[in-house]
Amino acid sequence: MNLKYDIVIIGAGPAGLAAAVSAKKAGIDKVLIVDRESSAGGILNQCIHNGFGLHKFKEELTGPEYAERYIDLINGTDIKVLLDSCVIDIISSGNEKEVIVLSEEQGLLRISCKAVILAMGCREKNRGNIAIPGSRPAGILTAGFAQKMVNLHGYMPGREVVILGSGDIGLIMARRMSLEGSHVKAVIELQTHPGGLNRNIVQCLQDFDIPLYLSHTISEIRGDRRISSVEVSPVVDRSFPDRTRSFNLDCDTLLLSVGLIPENELSLKAGVQLDNVTRGPIVDGNLMTSVDGIFACGNVLHVHDIVDWVSEEAEYCGRAVASFVKGEIKKGREIPVRTGKMLSYTLPSKVEAGKPAVLSLRVLAPLENLYLCVRTGKDILYKKKFRKIFPSIMQRISLKEVPEDAQYLETYIEN
Repeated sequence: MNLKYDIVIIGAGPAGLAAAVSAKKAGIDKVLIVDRESSAGGILNQCIHNGFGLHKFKEELTGPEYAERYIDLINGTDIKVLLDSCVIDIISSGNEKEVIVLSEEQGLLRISCKAVILAMGCREKNRGNIAIPGSRPAGILTAGFAQKMVNLHGYMPGREVVILGSGDIGLIMARRMSLEGSHVKAVIELQTHPGGLNRNIVQCLQDFDIPLYLSHTISEIRGDRRISSVEVSPVVDRSFPDRTRSFNLDCDTLLLSVGLIPENELSLKAGVQLDNVTRGPIVDGNLMTSVDGIFACGNVLHVHDIVDWVSEEAEYCGRAVASFVKGEIKKGREIPVRTGKMLSYTLPSKVEAGKPAVLSLRVLAPLENLYLCVRTGKDILYKKKFRKIFPSIMQRISLKEVPEDAQYLETYIEN
């Protein structure tokens, strides 16, 4: 079956929904969202805790409630949502794109469009990504999968739990498993600092007296058919476990919260160039990738800390794509964006001179009493003092205008 749309959005999570609403408001008639799940909302559907929407909606919502706000907006339009469908390829043909979709109901679809928005989100790193020594028993799950089992299917993965990694999903699952009656023995973190937001450290660990071992890792997994214990060791130079000072924790479940990776397989297949640090697409100031007509937003671009920033970025992307479809984007002179020392990355990788710009960035490690700055040559465009700044919190900088004569932008830290 051959179909034709103005914009095809891949992913019906918070990024895809927000981008679709924004593009529709900007005057695009035919918008299609494709998602492999049976319902829209993405990861938000399994995040039944509150804390969402404080920036976007000025109230505290659960994940499903946040998703419902955008689903209601979608239902009030003629935006088409194709569920239980998987995009298997994106083919560029002249000024148009052809999106190949396998649909449970409609079979193989070939969808022509003027632009594509990548909004597939991210996935969790698993045991294969971190190579823990030991046996390979049952009872080892990613924290997000465990969250889906508990919150959506009502199935408890275990009763004696150890969590490796202090990312936000792992912290939230420490609380969730405790509330459901499990004994969470400890959270083990390789870095010298927690990976999640400070509020989650307090509300999910300290409030439940769950110990957090920083600068430690799991040096061995033990068990036959099911995991029975883990060996925990302090690390030297953030890499080598000192097994002479190790200790054992008995457990029947190990949850992994060791990082997220943008879902980039489809991006690579479409010829999109990826960033070595974020592992997501390289984009310009309009969030367009290296392939003309393919845009990216949300966690497929870079992992965000809160969903409100995902929605904000996706709405900006929707407006930019609408301008592209209508032929209103007139690219000016692009200049590179450089990332200074002690910063992990800065997005986008290039901006247009003479236009506003929004920069997103993260620091490499916790820092105190510093200035976060943006400059072009000797001219400082932005300077803000921080008493403390953490890698877990993404910083967003809005510039009213990039100088016309600028040759580059640089984000940097100043003491």
